[in-house]
Amino acid sequence: MAPAKKSAATSTSAAKKSAAKKSGAAKATTKTTAKTPAKTAGRKSSSVGLTAEERAAMKEYAAERKRASGGGDKKAAERQALFDKIAELAPDERALAERLHAIVTEVAPDLDPRTWYGMPAYARDGKVVFFLQPASKFGARYATLGFNDAARLDDGAMWPTAYALTEPTEKDFDRIAELITRAVG
Repeated sequence: MAPAKKSAATSTSAAKKSAAKKSGAAKATTKTTAKTPAKTAGRKSSSVGLTAEERAAMKEYAAERKRASGGGDKKAAERQALFDKIAELAPDERALAERLHAIVTEVAPDLDPRTWYGMPAYARDGKVVFFLQPASKFGARYATLGFNDAARLDDGAMWPTAYALTEPTEKDFDRIAELITRAVG
């Protein structure tokens, strides 16, 4: 009998909320609690718990989706967006992104250059295979070369999908070329 009462109470509560929304008299029913300093340390507060950088990335992603759904030559627009984003980077990050683009052009020319959440990225069939997250994007101490699930890097039951880049050497760039070749293989 108790479950029936709970069900009735739940549906009555839902009906009241629905009626309140329709009448424009909806009131907040969420309980607010103070966040502990450990949970908010290093974050700029926002109503949804995202940092300013994360909100900016979401806005960039929305613009990317709008650009992709628009008319015209979408691939050319996405390629130009990538070049524009690279041009905005700090000189050391720009050099890294340009070198990465040169590697992609050489070892995986079939990938489509684009941006992904405002970061340089390369896709196949509309799915991002890998991306470069500049250190400045989220205030990190290193850039990240990240691979999504479209990358074919599988190696047993566990394998890395992201690599930290500080000051890559020629040997590191050779390894990046190998990773990209495997990823698209």
